[in-house]
Amino acid sequence: MSNIIEVKNATKKFKNKIIFENLSLNIEEGKSYGFIGYNGCGKSVLFKVICGFSLLNSGEILYNNKKIGKDIDFISDTGIIIETPSFLSDLSGFKNLQIIAEILNKISENEINDVLKLVGLFEDKDKKVSKYSLGMKQKLRIAQAIMEKPAILILDEPMNGLDKKSVEIIRNILKNHVNNGGTLLITSHNADDIEILCENVYEFDDGKILKVK
Repeated sequence: MSNIIEVKNATKKFKNKIIFENLSLNIEEGKSYGFIGYNGCGKSVLFKVICGFSLLNSGEILYNNKKIGKDIDFISDTGIIIETPSFLSDLSGFKNLQIIAEILNKISENEINDVLKLVGLFEDKDKKVSKYSLGMKQKLRIAQAIMEKPAILILDEPMNGLDKKSVEIIRNILKNHVNNGGTLLITSHNADDIEILCENVYEFDDGKILKVK
């Protein structure tokens, strides 16, 4: 397998606070990676710099051998959950996904419906997002991340707000993604998610990252 993402001697600071320092990591195509550690340890920040949403103080991140922030601005062909997206609350879940899908125009309305069925949101697709529960909004976020069948999924706490049945559904979706050759990066406060989904596990500790699996 080839490296699809390479993190090289990466350092990220906020003012005088070091989030991580001289961090290096290779992400191989078609494999799954879990990231664990206490809240605020740097997991979400790492995901942001990998995606190109935030720049490093030093070091570099390569995506398919292209430097983020120099050769390309953002990582492509990726489904992302990091921060709460700005869904239009007065529109339905379906309409929100339809608007987002029109940017790349890669999928049809039928494919949007299919992904809503997959995550268990089809029956509520015509409700306004303002009427959605926390769990329903999370399903919509997951639907947005996976609907265009990206090569990479980068998901920060994707199970937040989901009931036990929904967690099982999403775990199966993510396992199928990897089994079909996709790459997965995920954080979760639930150790079972990491154990079930990830063949590689890294733990943040005082600005460093340690491979624990």
